[in-house]
Amino acid sequence: MLLVLLRRFLRPRRGRLGLVLLLQLVQTVAMLYLPRLNADIIDRGIATGDRSVILSTGMVMLAVTVVQIVATIAAVRFGAQVAMGLGADLRAAVFERVLDFSARETARFGAPTLITRGTNDVQQVQMLVFVTSTAIVGAPILCVGGIVMALREDVGLSWLLVVAVPVLVLGMAAVIVRLGPLFQTQQRRLDAVNRVLREQLTGIRVVRGFVREEAETRRFTTANTELTEVALRAGRLFALVFPFVFLVLNLTSVAVIWFGAARVQSGELAIGSLIAFLSYLMQILMGLMMTTFLAVMGPRAAVSATRIGEVLDTRSSLAPAPAGGPGPVGRGHLEFRDVSFAYPGADRPVLDRVSFEVRPGRTTAIVGSTGSGKTTLVNLAARLSDPTSGTVLVDGVDVRDLPDDDLRRRVGVVAQRAFLFSGTVASNLRYGRPEADDEELRAALRTAQADDFVARMGAGLDSPISQGGVNVSGGQRQRLSIARLLVADPGVQIFDDAFSALDTATDARLRAALDERRSTGSTGVLVVAQRVSTIVAADEIVVLDAGRVVGRGRHEELLTTCPVYAEIVESQLAGAR
Repeated sequence: MLLVLLRRFLRPRRGRLGLVLLLQLVQTVAMLYLPRLNADIIDRGIATGDRSVILSTGMVMLAVTVVQIVATIAAVRFGAQVAMGLGADLRAAVFERVLDFSARETARFGAPTLITRGTNDVQQVQMLVFVTSTAIVGAPILCVGGIVMALREDVGLSWLLVVAVPVLVLGMAAVIVRLGPLFQTQQRRLDAVNRVLREQLTGIRVVRGFVREEAETRRFTTANTELTEVALRAGRLFALVFPFVFLVLNLTSVAVIWFGAARVQSGELAIGSLIAFLSYLMQILMGLMMTTFLAVMGPRAAVSATRIGEVLDTRSSLAPAPAGGPGPVGRGHLEFRDVSFAYPGADRPVLDRVSFEVRPGRTTAIVGSTGSGKTTLVNLAARLSDPTSGTVLVDGVDVRDLPDDDLRRRVGVVAQRAFLFSGTVASNLRYGRPEADDEELRAALRTAQADDFVARMGAGLDSPISQGGVNVSGGQRQRLSIARLLVADPGVQIFDDAFSALDTATDARLRAALDERRSTGSTGVLVVAQRVSTIVAADEIVVLDAGRVVGRGRHEELLTTCPVYAEIVESQLAGAR
């Protein structure tokens, strides 16, 4: 999977990557040439006392060093651009794929692991490309070139290479084989830490409300300790690399000097050539050590690439709308036609042959006990999921045949759990229709009964909104969410228990304002509510029980014809008393 991702995302950067390889080749050749020049200075200059040779060869060494420095700086610069561009494209691809997921795929992965895969896993692949393109790519050239140059200096000492190189390679392989499984475990445990931390931050009020701080601290400590343990095991293994490499390096250097001194004494080897051979040996072993970085980083990047690939290869269960489908006719009409929905592996369907309509200029309400399938209906209307059987139609067209942008313009939802983005009141209200002017925003705020508290915020439409809307109350978030929907002005407006955080008086005023606004246009309204008082004036009430429609009609009619509805009303009246 790592190679697949690299081929796919590095293809647009082939030119710059080729330039990096060329620059790495230049700086490596320059590095290999320097020991030969140093040997010439010793053998032809210092040994003979010829100052002109020392000066001329020294100037050549200086020029080669400058070339090496320039090539190295340029290689690092372009390599960093390649790596950072790859990381940006990977993150964008993961983000776009996640946006296409239905509720089923999002739930299967889970938010914590999707966050980790889009950040930490991408960073691992990005870091591998950066280190490889800026340093490691020259290591094989350095090793091969160093061996060739060392043999040119003296073949008699080459047996030391035959001993040192396999020892170093086998030692690194022993470490790398054990690191791969540890990196896989480390990424999974990082997911667990993210999951626990996200749950605790999201549910901090519940934690404090039930005085569970100590229990949650222990849960986080357990997840954190497990991650720390596997990271320490991987770190300890990786820490063996440098001592082992330098041990082999220093022992080999001693051996070169020991056996090389005898050859110098016998006249078979010049002192400059011995020093050059020693330099080439250092370069060979350092090249091998740099290669081990790739071998160490490779398994971790491969694990991360596999996790990224799982996201990119997962197709949404919501098939895209076919091109050139029938165009919608009218506005504000929503129909459920014999709709059933069941989760994979479930014993029974959540919805069973549900049929009803939301007509333009009318309000249809859905009521039912917890688990009766109300929110599932909303998800089907907004096409967050597709029905197992049956058809959901918007303005006479199956939602599966409507392009996403067209469907979103025609169907809008205000969820029970209102969510606001960091920015201002105006930026949140314009989220569905960026071109809306200030007067349209103010009109939506008045209808949503939000203009009074927005005015008190000081800066009006420019008042800041924190991430998630935490600087406003739950009821204020709901009213701003309703105003956001009104600004977008879709034909079908769905309120999924969107009045639950409002007091009775505000709820009544808001519904009256919505009815007045609806009567002046062709808008169909679907209200999902727990409170009967919210839906008592609806044009039609649909009663759900265990996923089936058990009653349809107006409030007064259902009180006498639908026992389930009468029981719901009675339970709320008893609770009020």
